[in-house]
Amino acid sequence: MKVTTKRAAFSGLALLGATVLLAGCASAPEESGDDGGEAIDFMPCMVSDAGGFDDKSFNQLGFEGASKAADELGVELTKVQSDSETDYAPNITNLVDQGCDLIVTVGFALSAATVESALENPDVEYVIIDDAADNDFDGEVDAPNIKPILFDTAQAAFLGGYAAADYTKTNTVGTFGGMNFPTVSIFMDGFKQGVDYYNEQKSKGVTVLGWDGTDGLFTGGFEANDTARNTAQGLLDQNVDVLLPVGGPIYQSAAAAIRDSGRDVALMGVDADFTETDPSVADLVLTSILKGIDVGTYEAVLAAGNGEFDPAPFLGTLENEGVGLAPFHDFESKVSPTLQAELDDLKAAIIAGDVTVNSYLAG
Repeated sequence: MKVTTKRAAFSGLALLGATVLLAGCASAPEESGDDGGEAIDFMPCMVSDAGGFDDKSFNQLGFEGASKAADELGVELTKVQSDSETDYAPNITNLVDQGCDLIVTVGFALSAATVESALENPDVEYVIIDDAADNDFDGEVDAPNIKPILFDTAQAAFLGGYAAADYTKTNTVGTFGGMNFPTVSIFMDGFKQGVDYYNEQKSKGVTVLGWDGTDGLFTGGFEANDTARNTAQGLLDQNVDVLLPVGGPIYQSAAAAIRDSGRDVALMGVDADFTETDPSVADLVLTSILKGIDVGTYEAVLAAGNGEFDPAPFLGTLENEGVGLAPFHDFESKVSPTLQAELDDLKAAIIAGDVTVNSYLAG
């Protein structure tokens, strides 16, 4: 897979179309956008994963980027929410049947259904967020009409792990994920590498629970439910005081467990800046590990609407600002006064190649 590192944003999808009822498929499509400007002959569409468009994270960022592009193009944005994995293929098929010109699918779990649809419909353009669309693992995108939007979030998570290790008072930090997908474990792996690097540099002994570098704790889904809450509680019971939940809404269960504990425990966000997307947890959030999903989605949809669809994969990194670490916000006065400068230096060292961050996307 050839990856472009051109300074731009990534991710993608926008949606348009008349109101349609999708028989037997999760939710009916919804429309977004306005009627400003001269209409163009372009119909963008988007399919969520099971986290839903209001996850304050992954899907929501993609939708926001798609909506912005649709508004600028003067078209409607049609989004279809998947409530379970059985909805993925039928939802995509129904959007093809509605005449969508561009279909953006959100997440690794939709990869097989996206590739199958793209091969069957070569005249439709596809964007898939957070997946290489390489299901036969030969290093190439499986269909010429799919644009993968990828993020080497291990780099940003490395910074997050370093920050967590510097902040912890119990010398124990933890993480858990929704499902053991590469796009989930990449956060956990980068986080652990950052903690390990901190330990090496500072001669400290901060322990990471929930991920050992190969396997870890997963809830089996991306819902905010009792399983996610109990998983978070299990880590809190082991004296964790910085917690990184990876997987859309599962952070909400982690936040509930933290509040019930009555302890001084910091939460770390993923994908979006949780302090901004969900102010209800702002007082808990140390920082967030960011992906430019909204910007990437916006640019991919806008290009397609202007007849400039480019199937070349995009890889977001620290260097092109495709990934990053959010400000400390409410924790600014609680972290070490030297921490931000150390993180700035560490970011520069990663970009320069002086510090290596391992991930399945590095190479």
